[in-house]
Amino acid sequence: MTEAGSLQDSWIAPVAEGPLDAAVRVPGSKSITNRAYVLAALASAPTRVRAPLDSRDARLMLDALAMLGARSEHTADGVLVHPAASGQRGADETVTIALGNAGTVARFTPALAALGSSTVVFDGDEAIRRRPIGPLLAALRDLGADIDDDGRGAPPFTVRGNGGLRGGKVNLDSSASSQFLSALLLAAPAFDAGVTVRLIGGNPPSEPHIAMTLDMLRRFGATVERDGAEFHVAPGQLSCPGYVVEPDLSTAAPFVVAAAAAGGTVRIPGWPRHTTQPGDWMRSLLTELGATVELDAHGLTVTGGPTIHGANLDLHEVGELTPVISALLCFADSPSVITGVAHLRGHETDRLTALATELSGLGAKVSETDDGLKITPAPMHGGVFHTYDDHRLVMAGAVLGLRVHGVAVENPATVGKTFPGFVSTWTTMLEA
Repeated sequence: MTEAGSLQDSWIAPVAEGPLDAAVRVPGSKSITNRAYVLAALASAPTRVRAPLDSRDARLMLDALAMLGARSEHTADGVLVHPAASGQRGADETVTIALGNAGTVARFTPALAALGSSTVVFDGDEAIRRRPIGPLLAALRDLGADIDDDGRGAPPFTVRGNGGLRGGKVNLDSSASSQFLSALLLAAPAFDAGVTVRLIGGNPPSEPHIAMTLDMLRRFGATVERDGAEFHVAPGQLSCPGYVVEPDLSTAAPFVVAAAAAGGTVRIPGWPRHTTQPGDWMRSLLTELGATVELDAHGLTVTGGPTIHGANLDLHEVGELTPVISALLCFADSPSVITGVAHLRGHETDRLTALATELSGLGAKVSETDDGLKITPAPMHGGVFHTYDDHRLVMAGAVLGLRVHGVAVENPATVGKTFPGFVSTWTTMLEA
């Protein structure tokens, strides 16, 4: 049986019977992979994306781009993406893009649909219909797009392509998700006038993802300027014959956290010395919590310390790390407070409510605040750890299982969103 098929209902997360000693290779970054695919679809010539992530979200992105005219083909070292302009569909054709529960697909591809000439219907899993997108759709309308969402501000919605988008100046409230801003910036080189985005409504979460978008635009040849809360991308041609995707450092997070939780050492080969990925923040965090962290030419090595220290952490810029960090802090030597992550209520699930409910259900004392969690360690016990179709919660449950017998992680197959081989890789790490 496949991993997904055999583990659909629950998975008893394995307990670490002693200190760890393992090297773990993680797949390519989802955030970088899907941005690279979008930029490749807008380029003037094919782009070979090397070492990309192969997961549900990445496949949904490739399928969406194919519906918009950007065909792709798998190669020995990755995926070759052909520009969308070479395969545009007819004006009288209506196509449907399946979003699944992929936020990057839901937010990054509507602008591309507006550049084409087809009518494109966007819809996906029930969970994606609860994820915010209204501010992005409003900004696209201001830039000339024809979009109908019946006032929902969420999928399903329809984009009627008019063969281009005028672009120009626009105000954007990206406080709920930095992906709104990235969506406009990634497509902007193809707008007639490029785009100048002025942020309103507060700072977007996850500044590293914004930096990632700007860096990748420049690597594809775009002219990008930033002045505080204002961003400008000039119209122009994109080109990048080859792009290598870094390992996903957020997916690596539960493995490096495992060294702190269980003791011993975990190595992540290929961890980049310089990166815009928010997962790189794990290096300073684990040091603060008591682990030893070393980065050299071969990768990252994390060795657990004698105790895990409680801490007050503002995770506004690295919110996606909250689930595994919360699980680790349940084993700390003092209470912890996480702040700055109110935006997690609009992710795959309301992650704050889910974490407070599930961690408390297994014995920890965890409560929600307006923008985070309060975590007081307490003796924990086994039981079902519900995951709400959220891949990061599967990873959090695995971390708990390192020290708590009988943690039954519900529907671990949902981790296929970012790492289909997570369960087998986790088990191999413990067996090593």
